[in-house]
Amino acid sequence: MANAEGSEALVAILAAVDRQGIVNTLQYATDNGKDHQDVIGSMKSLECLGDVIKTDEKQTKSWQLTEEGCSVVEKGSHEAFVFNAIPDAGILQADLMKVSPNAKIGFSKAMSSGWILIDKSNTSGPLVTRKIASITDTVREHLRHLLDANVSAVPEKELKEYKKRKLIQFVVVRSYDITKGLSFSTSIAKQEAELLPEMIASGSWQTATFKSYNFDAMGTALDCGHLHPLLKVRAQFRQIFLEMGFSEMPTNNYVESSFWNFDALFQPQQHPARDAHDTFFIKEPATSNNFPEDYLKRVHQVHQEGGYGSQGYGYEWKIEEAQKNLMRTHTTAVSARMLYKLAQEPVFKPAKYFSIDRVFRNESLDATHLAEFHQIEGVVADRNLTLGHLMGVLREFFHKLGIRKLRFKPAYNPYTEPSLEIFSYHDGLKKWVEIGNSGIF
Repeated sequence: MANAEGSEALVAILAAVDRQGIVNTLQYATDNGKDHQDVIGSMKSLECLGDVIKTDEKQTKSWQLTEEGCSVVEKGSHEAFVFNAIPDAGILQADLMKVSPNAKIGFSKAMSSGWILIDKSNTSGPLVTRKIASITDTVREHLRHLLDANVSAVPEKELKEYKKRKLIQFVVVRSYDITKGLSFSTSIAKQEAELLPEMIASGSWQTATFKSYNFDAMGTALDCGHLHPLLKVRAQFRQIFLEMGFSEMPTNNYVESSFWNFDALFQPQQHPARDAHDTFFIKEPATSNNFPEDYLKRVHQVHQEGGYGSQGYGYEWKIEEAQKNLMRTHTTAVSARMLYKLAQEPVFKPAKYFSIDRVFRNESLDATHLAEFHQIEGVVADRNLTLGHLMGVLREFFHKLGIRKLRFKPAYNPYTEPSLEIFSYHDGLKKWVEIGNSGIF
């Protein structure tokens, strides 16, 4: 039904062009009671049929009344309304302001036109009276002229004033003149969109009319350039940390010394994690020597004798073990470096750091273990931090990921006390799954 109505509209325009020779879309819409945009749509459809019609764009500039301007034509101007609302004995200004939503504008214009007076000496309040017996509502008359397209009857100065008052607006109407094309016809032949085998077999393709191809049209956008799923997750985690006020740590040193990877985190040199079957040690260069001397001595002392509230491990700490190079087993080695750097500042400033990067473990590969994987880490340095602060930061981070079913379980880490493991309930597995580890240095 819709297609039939559309075809009838096209045929009607063609018939008008055949009769008149030239048809303006705006005039055609007005004469036939149709929406101008619908007529332009029909014209565009005819243009797609080939050289059936020719079109020439026209621009018509005119003044049009706004909704407020139409109201003035119907009811009178705001100043005339105010003037007519004043009785012979006058009216208090406060009461006059209540007669119309636009009374304030009308009062101002009536005063500037010299139509009314105000007596501020009145004991009951400012009294407004008529200054002249009658008025001519020039604004209303001018707007009526504009409504009838009689622009020459309105002075240029008044046009600017009415535009300023938002009673009229200047509009540009685009229309088209339609004339006959080289292939003009008053009937519409169906155009074929594709060449079918049946058309070739029957020979009907020889007399068929085909739609022309638009070789300038943009092709379908190729589905390419997607991020790797792991990179998408990294980007999501990174954005969450940034929203929480964290700064990213440099994590480009995959090769690390045992000092920063283990000793600076107070992991004893006899710990099983430091064995070759758990860690990838480097053959060349096998050792590092560039350590801050004062910090090296303090780490040595705490391991061997204790200090800062710790009793130490009571073993003979060896620099040779601390010098061994390895593929870092966790990004906490980066955190250790950053905390040492922060401690060297003349004035301590609270800081929040995060890192997302690769770490390496000498693991037996299975469904849940890889020799290379990514670790996400955040560090907050400030005074008077408590376990409650730690749990609050963790809850906020996981809530931003959409994980709300959380549990915290006490745990042991060599370099944090107290320590917590974080568990989340997995609806698919129907069980609590460990999703993180944490603690206070």
